[in-house]
Amino acid sequence: MTKASVIALLLFWACPVDLYRPPYEERQDPDPSWDRVHPQDYHQDARRREVRECRRCCDPGEEPPHQYSNQQHLPLHIVPQINITLLKGEKGDSGERGPYGKSGRGGQMGPPGPSGVKGNKGSMGLPGEPCKSYYAAFSVARKKGLQSNDYYQTLVFDTELVNLYGHFNMFTGKFYCYIPGIYFFSLNVHTWNQKETYLHVMHNEREVVILYAQPSDRSIMQSQSLMLELESSDQVWVRLFKGERENAIFSDEFDSYITFNGHLIKPKNEL
Repeated sequence: MTKASVIALLLFWACPVDLYRPPYEERQDPDPSWDRVHPQDYHQDARRREVRECRRCCDPGEEPPHQYSNQQHLPLHIVPQINITLLKGEKGDSGERGPYGKSGRGGQMGPPGPSGVKGNKGSMGLPGEPCKSYYAAFSVARKKGLQSNDYYQTLVFDTELVNLYGHFNMFTGKFYCYIPGIYFFSLNVHTWNQKETYLHVMHNEREVVILYAQPSDRSIMQSQSLMLELESSDQVWVRLFKGERENAIFSDEFDSYITFNGHLIKPKNEL
């Protein structure tokens, strides 16, 4: 059975048709003149009676008799009624999600919200590091000349010009590092006539730089400077070294001809 036939059957089943049939009383002719019809017109009247009795409301071209005009019969209109639930199919699966659209323009910044409720006081934090000194500087001098026949002799100073926090030890003649970092040092001496001047600036037990002057008929000022990166407990000091000749440096009790200076440039924790 084709699909069109199925639909036609469904329409016929869903749309019943009621044909107009007059009642039995209306089909009988109330006019008594029917019994006095002339014999020659009997067949014609009988035929008319058959047509009158078999007339249907849906037959075109005839109007009801005059005696039935007082009764109003509305024409019948066939309105198809389709039961959609019989034709409706099952729900299909959801389709794939479409791509995201373009992002819109950013809106204006809204007004700030109200201030929140003040929170509870927090717990106490851990104690910080103890206060440290990030400064170190010294400047010492010697007013007495020194002549040495030893191969190695530590140069000791007798005048303290600057000794911040006591990092330079006047008894040992050494600077002790308590703040690791970059330091600057300078050494100034006055030579002795006809004598050799031979000194080392020492970093712990290692010679770093040398200050040297050959024997001469006149004395002159000599200087040496350097920077060192020191760690905690490092030592910086000056040592006299004896070569082929006697080693000597000049000074007197009135003036300071020999000076040794140093200061911290930048601590290690800031590098």
